[in-house]
Amino acid sequence: MPTPAVPNTMAAVHLTGHGGPDKLEYRTDVPVPSPRPGEVLIAVSAAGINNTDINTRLGWYSSSVTGSTAASASPSTSGGRDGDGSWSGKALTFPRIQGADVCGRIVAVGAGVSPSRVGQRVLVRTMMRHYVRDQPWGCWTFGSECDGGFAQFCVAPDDETFAVECDWSDSELAAIPCAYSTAENMLHRAHVRNGERVLVTGASGGVGLAAVQLAKRRGCEVLALCSPAKAEAVKRAGASRVLDRNEPLQGVEVDVAVDIVGGDGVQSLLSCLTRGGRYVVAGAIAGPMAQIDLRTVYLRDLSLFGATFQDDVVFENLVGYIERNEIRPLVSRTFPLQAIRQAQEIFQSKSLPGKLVLIPPAL
Repeated sequence: MPTPAVPNTMAAVHLTGHGGPDKLEYRTDVPVPSPRPGEVLIAVSAAGINNTDINTRLGWYSSSVTGSTAASASPSTSGGRDGDGSWSGKALTFPRIQGADVCGRIVAVGAGVSPSRVGQRVLVRTMMRHYVRDQPWGCWTFGSECDGGFAQFCVAPDDETFAVECDWSDSELAAIPCAYSTAENMLHRAHVRNGERVLVTGASGGVGLAAVQLAKRRGCEVLALCSPAKAEAVKRAGASRVLDRNEPLQGVEVDVAVDIVGGDGVQSLLSCLTRGGRYVVAGAIAGPMAQIDLRTVYLRDLSLFGATFQDDVVFENLVGYIERNEIRPLVSRTFPLQAIRQAQEIFQSKSLPGKLVLIPPAL
């Protein structure tokens, strides 16, 4: 495939502040970024939508927010959240180009990067260590601490940009970086092993379906919580048993609970764990506040894991899974980049399983 010419300006979506969809501004006059030493310039082919994009726009990560993502989606969401509304607890710089998921082709490189990289189809690691390797547990989220993929072009560190050889579509590849690295990191952090029973919450969403697939790939028996309408999609992803998310958990015993929902359901998940079981969390779309009985934790020797920072091996493993055809994402729908407001509205409705993906204008 020939390398496209790089124009001076591009189409991109600017996040202009914390708040509702009106804070997303589609523009066609945004300067194309230039790669600095150690960086590459990527022509974006597809960019997935994730909860972190919505949460950052809403300022949901602020300590002042105690409700669910859905409850926070109101016109007044920006009030009092500018100082700590990002996932890192630090103020964002606006305008910001969001987009944690990027699939594209390298079209130019900065100083110190091999020109042979030009033309490679690549994925960008969402949780990047490049800029903060001197900080233990430090990382940047692509599209939060720096501009991301909701644009025709983006820059990324060379060592965070992975060439991928496969027959997948660009949209399928764009479904991988954030959701699958989050799910793989949860399994990695909780030391999930072959033969264990794993319960996944929010199992029909991007991260949930990824966790089902990846746990199944590890040889686990997977139980999944989701709405009945999406049960078939979750079964196809590898769940051996699908439970109605609206029904009480009764008679369920698992080694590991993989939770991206949070809220009022946390205690019931802890109660499902075997002695010595593990609970791992990387999201709280139902709300960040959970009341738990600490006796459940210490009397049953449970381990609780938060999972944001990712060891380098997590994303490297994902690239290997892709190239060996060991996983495959579900992309339910794609949208043109200029329809980002509609796409995020449908994403927040949770009416479709798997991933939704944005497609920038052709170059």
